[in-house]
Amino acid sequence: MEIGSDIWRDHALGALRGLSLGDALGMPTQSMSKERIESTYGKVTGLVDAAADQPIAPGMPAGSVTDDTEQALLVARLIDEGDGHIDPRRLASELLAWEDDMKRRGSLDLLGPSTKLALQQVRNGADITKTGRTGTTNGSAMRVASVGIAHDASQASFADYVYESCRVTHNTVPGFQSALLVAAAVSFGVAGQSLRPSLQQALELAENTSYKRASWSPKASVVARVGLAVKAAQDTADENEFIERLRRAFGTSVESNESVPVAFALAYRYADEPLKALLASANIGGDTDTIGAICGAMLGAASGADAFPGALTSKVAVVSHLNLSQSVEPLLEIREREAKEGEAADA
Repeated sequence: MEIGSDIWRDHALGALRGLSLGDALGMPTQSMSKERIESTYGKVTGLVDAAADQPIAPGMPAGSVTDDTEQALLVARLIDEGDGHIDPRRLASELLAWEDDMKRRGSLDLLGPSTKLALQQVRNGADITKTGRTGTTNGSAMRVASVGIAHDASQASFADYVYESCRVTHNTVPGFQSALLVAAAVSFGVAGQSLRPSLQQALELAENTSYKRASWSPKASVVARVGLAVKAAQDTADENEFIERLRRAFGTSVESNESVPVAFALAYRYADEPLKALLASANIGGDTDTIGAICGAMLGAASGADAFPGALTSKVAVVSHLNLSQSVEPLLEIREREAKEGEAADA
């Protein structure tokens, strides 16, 4: 594909539109069980207001995004300011400021458990190279799409860029693996690869990457469970059985080895029906906003800016005051520059 082509721009914008829409669709159901979702909303078929008793986002209006989108855009800004790199100290500082602002606004949508613990250590003066050593949840994966937009996953340095985004809060094998998988899937999609090949290439990259610099964890491998979840998407014919299999056999919690495999499976299953994938994410229960955000970023990157209904993405942009094109442009400038440098080195 031609360097800096309009396809890059279309697919990069698709990634952020999909991320924000999946986030907003899952906002009203986050941290709720399947049964509670059904008793509260029936079935989520579009953007809806959060119920007054929603445990994380009570009463939030339809189209509101959560920390998934806000942190992904925060990372995009840091990549731009860092000329392609993420300074871990800046990331820690910005995340702390973000949570302080959320508290001032009276929000319950605060930092996830891994990020919160690591940043509390930062507040207490800890060495940031030593924080994040217990972070196995999905915070690194939910915010990493911007890395996939800015950098080419086929380059040897790609894993280094991903590691910069997760080291301070998720410096574990599961945290790093989950971020690498999502960023790679987005990157391959932005480059013009269709959804299923993007997911398979991301899996292959993750399987062949060394994780020695990240802290070991006894928890199940994210890469292995993503492979199994994709196989479940291929092998389970009945749709209801497939969704229930994801709930029971994989789980939908904030743990990266649960929510990330489920997001991959839903994206793979509904590669040709992106909105259906995000609605399935919203109704599956558990960490619905993050599952939807990750799923949407990968689908949007592969399918482009018009992958989802414009009425829905426009409403999210208006309600949540998003200017996604503004976030995309500097990331693509970095990607284009690196591509030209690579061509010059090969000449």
